[in-house]
Amino acid sequence: MNKKVAVILSGCGVYDGSEIYESVSTLLRLDQRGAQAQCFAPDIPQHHVVNHLTGEEAPESRNVLVEAARLARGNIKPLGEARAEDFDALIIPGGFGAAKNLSSFAFDGAKASVQPEVLAVAKAFAAAGKPIGLICIAPTLAPHIFGKGVICTLGSDDDPAAQAVRELGAQHEACEVSDIVEDPAHKLVTTPAYMLAQSISEAASGIYKLVDRVLELAQEEESEQS
Repeated sequence: MNKKVAVILSGCGVYDGSEIYESVSTLLRLDQRGAQAQCFAPDIPQHHVVNHLTGEEAPESRNVLVEAARLARGNIKPLGEARAEDFDALIIPGGFGAAKNLSSFAFDGAKASVQPEVLAVAKAFAAAGKPIGLICIAPTLAPHIFGKGVICTLGSDDDPAAQAVRELGAQHEACEVSDIVEDPAHKLVTTPAYMLAQSISEAASGIYKLVDRVLELAQEEESEQS
């Protein structure tokens, strides 16, 4: 399909960065579909570091970009270098890093703020009419990017995160782990992934659909302009 897709990572590891299975599933599907992915991450300290063996906070500091480079096999750039005009679409995997490093949602809920570079880049894609895919907890960014009325999913309507995005003005739609929710007006595609998934294959089923649809929307955008 020969599309170029920017992927924003938030570290490396479910509890304090990007969810590894979600990120790899995203990159794998993009590659399978012939798309060229370029990973980015903000060059900032992580909110905190979590020992993934014990689940306890570790007394150390790590950098989001440096940690995300582990996932990208070193092929990653500082988010400040991302330009919407260089890409056809944007995808942001989940993991607590999306709600701790890319925003403060994990701590502030409906009163959260978004890291300035993340918000600027995502808004640039939205303003250019380019499709955006948000995975797992990342759809909590949607109201900040698109404003009130945006349609997205975090899986279950009963999830506290779903209630928080409704407070932010989003329209939340319940969704099975293997499916996606699309907001046609905003060219936004979301999927629950590990908000609901019990296995990597369950998470991947929805992520693959999201990637496929994002690429289809990018192709449609190109056709409209030609």
